[in-house]
Amino acid sequence: MTVRVLTIAAMALALTATVSCREAKKPNKPEEKKITTEEGKEVTLKFDNGVNAETKTITVGALNDESGPAAAIGKPFALGKRVLVKQINAGEGGLLPAGWKVELVEKDHGYNPQKSVQAYKQIQESVLFVGTSFGTPATLPLRKDLKRDQVMAFPASLSSKMAEHQYTPPLGASYTLEARRAMDFAVEKMGGADKIKAGIVYNQDDYGKDGLDGWEAQAKLHGVELVGKHAATPGQKDFTAAIGALKEKGANVVLLTVLPSATGPVLGTAAKMQFGPMWIGNTPTWLDLFFSPKVIPPVLFGNYYWVTGMPYWGEKVPGMDAFLAAFKAHAGEGARPDFYTLLSYIQGLFQVEAAKRAIEAGDISRAGYAKAVSTMKAFSAMGVTIDLSVTPYVTSTKTRVLKPLMDKGTWEEVAASADPKSSK
Repeated sequence: MTVRVLTIAAMALALTATVSCREAKKPNKPEEKKITTEEGKEVTLKFDNGVNAETKTITVGALNDESGPAAAIGKPFALGKRVLVKQINAGEGGLLPAGWKVELVEKDHGYNPQKSVQAYKQIQESVLFVGTSFGTPATLPLRKDLKRDQVMAFPASLSSKMAEHQYTPPLGASYTLEARRAMDFAVEKMGGADKIKAGIVYNQDDYGKDGLDGWEAQAKLHGVELVGKHAATPGQKDFTAAIGALKEKGANVVLLTVLPSATGPVLGTAAKMQFGPMWIGNTPTWLDLFFSPKVIPPVLFGNYYWVTGMPYWGEKVPGMDAFLAAFKAHAGEGARPDFYTLLSYIQGLFQVEAAKRAIEAGDISRAGYAKAVSTMKAFSAMGVTIDLSVTPYVTSTKTRVLKPLMDKGTWEEVAASADPKSSK
């Protein structure tokens, strides 16, 4: 009996060691192959995981949230990458060298960090990079593995936590910078710091902490009184206590650092309680569905402003017409215009540009791709300019403030793109 137990234990130990070795497997040893460029030149290309040099195919991963608490954002965000991939594979746009295609391998983690880790392990050996890693909580636990595997994972998040790590480059200015810019706007709009009693409703996560940190820092810089801070749990619908407390304290400017699933309940509760401050929302507080009066009464957004560094749907920026044409051709029947589809597509343009540079440099291994990403010091796509040359990343520092024109389904810029004010 003892021998049998020892044998089983030894087998278990061996199995654990095997699994551990498999999970800790480093990227494949780079191979080399001669390929012909579109100019007819024969060049040597270095490659490893996620690249088939014979068929000129790049395999890209996507870790989406299409079933979790942020699915209202996650589903259109997933669509953005699908549109881009179909556009490339149709030979449109000249985004990659001639003959190159992209294969997208997708997993739905439902905004669950453990499922995100499992999903990454399922695809990590077969992808060059992860084009979407949705959400800060689902991306943070991947960072050790990403570094080991030399895999760039582009987060659907503007959290400052993402900017700390070489392998999780964000797309633009952090939520902290958005919050600071929002306070600058509020001081100007209200006619001075002494006219403001500020409050905030924020997510109880890294996103919320980013917004809170920026709001508090800029309130201190301007000398604004902060009268209320209220945390929101994921999926929370009842904001009666938070709104009641803000109203009692006389808050007249409130920052929302929440998901769009909370935006409607917050504004609706405030309207019922006859509480009408200026609302300023971070990027993830908005859904283009809100433009529909069937979703939320337009009157609720009468005092709402949006602080973001991104273009909006249909804005006259370079590349918008090409995007709209690609969306029409490849989004599929029933797809509706959505800011997050646009945002995902823009993020994909940066990723594809890095792949193009890597191919042209003759090295589209994982290490070669990461090097190509670092060459993007001031690359612009659709009005977004970012710097990925230095880690920790400061991809962008500028944001602006927009006001929704609910009857027209579009936006008015009320404060131009700018850095937040500094004490320096």
